[in-house]
Amino acid sequence: MNKENFMKLNIFSSIISRQKHAISIAALFVKCMIIAPLGIAQAAPLPPETTGIKWHPGHYYTIQNWANDDPIYMAKVYTELGATPALRGMQLRYLWGWLEKSPGVYDFSSIDKHLAKLTAMNKRLVIQVQTKSFNANWKLIPDYLKAPQYEGGAFKYSDFGPIPSNDGSRYGHNIKLWNPNVRDRLIALFKALGERYNSHPNFEGIGMIETAMGQAITPLTTPQLDGWFNNLIIVQQNMRTFFPNTMTIQEINYPRNNLKQITSAMAEMGGALGCPDVYPDEPGLNFPGNPYSPQGAYRYFSQLTGVVPIAPTVEKVNYLNTRGDKLGHVPTVQELLVFARNDLKSNYIFWQRVPEYVDQVLAVMSWKRQTSTPSGGLLSICPSAYPSCISD
Repeated sequence: MNKENFMKLNIFSSIISRQKHAISIAALFVKCMIIAPLGIAQAAPLPPETTGIKWHPGHYYTIQNWANDDPIYMAKVYTELGATPALRGMQLRYLWGWLEKSPGVYDFSSIDKHLAKLTAMNKRLVIQVQTKSFNANWKLIPDYLKAPQYEGGAFKYSDFGPIPSNDGSRYGHNIKLWNPNVRDRLIALFKALGERYNSHPNFEGIGMIETAMGQAITPLTTPQLDGWFNNLIIVQQNMRTFFPNTMTIQEINYPRNNLKQITSAMAEMGGALGCPDVYPDEPGLNFPGNPYSPQGAYRYFSQLTGVVPIAPTVEKVNYLNTRGDKLGHVPTVQELLVFARNDLKSNYIFWQRVPEYVDQVLAVMSWKRQTSTPSGGLLSICPSAYPSCISD
């Protein structure tokens, strides 16, 4: 038995022992106050005794943050979804601060609206709760998290080196997840989301943003770093409980030193692995590992194929170059697809709908390889981490 298969076998054995306990507690929910229409999408909910997980692999749009409720942009999205069988649905991204107005008071109206539209089209919805912002002006967290017990809720970071004092848009924020109070409020949000959407047959998945924390302006301590990743796993474990019939995703990329901890935990709990970028030639993501430095994120995808769902995202920057430092080349959409399908072993691919590239994506979606199977040519075998798959 080679090393890769041995690894899968060990993970699979651990999953089976834990899955039985997880399923028995998976239906636990609490009531929350939600500012949203009482009737969401007209679809028969999954029976409460269901233990399988919704499984509709294939190609999905990812919508740019600013466009979730832009009427002109979204009208085009729905027209393209209706005309493109290979696109099985879309992923919407929501900042935490958009969804929670005050402690335990949530606004899911935008999610409800899009879920209803997609259900009517027999398409599916995946959402990502974003806990990292890439612009200082984004409302990342609810205002109440700025209180002392939450340490202000978020820390400032930059990926660009020193920050000019007159350029507030050149940095972003990430949540202080090492703080147990911040962690518990995030868990409460996922509890409310699970109560509302887990049993909806067209609510396909829910996930969290990348593991890369950004370079903190005020350096983080070792206990803060360790606490951040430990609490991330706790949040994901709770998400699996709140969404027993729904794919739960964690995007991974950096830091490489923490990826084994995250991926091992996700495999044990039956969570999906995503990545915020498809960079065929990115050295750090493709790094094979050596005695002195751990392997890159992409290596975990191929090692865990068939065990957990693999669901990367093609972002705008990926259409521009095969490397983040722009030292590669401009790829074709077909090249990105082949890499994500063959090298990353993807079950799902989320294609960011960028107006400049949408025609190229739709052209590739019309090819026979993408239209001949419901999964659009991607791997469709039910992951071994799942008790069963619901694929109707």
